[in-house]
Amino acid sequence: MSKSLTALAIAAVIIGIVGFSSLYTVHQVQQVLLLQFGEPVGVVREPGLKFKIPFVQNVKYIDKRILDLDAPPEEVIASDQKRLVVDAFARFKITDPLKFYQTVGNEAVARSRMGSLINSNLRQVLGSEAFSTVLSGKRDALMKRIRDLVNEEAKDFGIFIVDVKIKRADLPQANSQAIYRRMQTERLREAAEFRAQGAETAQRIRSRADREKTVLIAEAQKQSEILRGEGDGKAVKIFADAFGKDKDFFAFYRSMQAYGKALGTDDTTMVLSPDSEFFRFFGSIGGKTGK
Repeated sequence: MSKSLTALAIAAVIIGIVGFSSLYTVHQVQQVLLLQFGEPVGVVREPGLKFKIPFVQNVKYIDKRILDLDAPPEEVIASDQKRLVVDAFARFKITDPLKFYQTVGNEAVARSRMGSLINSNLRQVLGSEAFSTVLSGKRDALMKRIRDLVNEEAKDFGIFIVDVKIKRADLPQANSQAIYRRMQTERLREAAEFRAQGAETAQRIRSRADREKTVLIAEAQKQSEILRGEGDGKAVKIFADAFGKDKDFFAFYRSMQAYGKALGTDDTTMVLSPDSEFFRFFGSIGGKTGK
């Protein structure tokens, strides 16, 4: 009885192992290449639980999603002999698992081969265009050309290139430094030109202001001379009228002015005779010396 149970248990285990080995699951994002003794015998693309011959067949899972490929930066020489460092990336999918397995074997090898293909076609297409074209709005058309050229070769690997894009396109470091220096020199030249124009404008404004100032001062001096002459004329006329009305008073007034001017300072010394004409009003208000 115990031997029968043992044999039954062993048979159940063997049946379980065989049953487990004959089942496999295909996920929605996967496709399966069915191998028999290492040789491909079929491709399974539909998801779900699948069956295989245990211990004879095995499965190789291959991703069927769109995958990213980041190609290494590549230095490209444009048709105008200008150098450009291009960093591109691509998106691809495995469309033929059988051909993929037979040509490249696995995804790591495929990525290496695809990176070489992308860079070689980058050099070919971008090298036939001018530097300005690569950086212009025509870049999309160039990338489509590169994608189509890569697809021509990638189809031999069972791969379809969905898109190729430039992530970064820069000048080499040495060229960038030279351009930056040239830009700096150009900006300094423009700044010096603007300063010279500003100095010229300032000098022109100063000259115009000085000229206007000279004209204004000359006009003011002319007007002041006219007013001074008119004032002197009126003063002379007043003196003449006063002299005509009272000659003695006018003589007395002029003598008082002369005394003030002659004797107004403390250090004035005059040696005159007391009965001189100059002191005639010292003796009497009438100007008589008293002889």
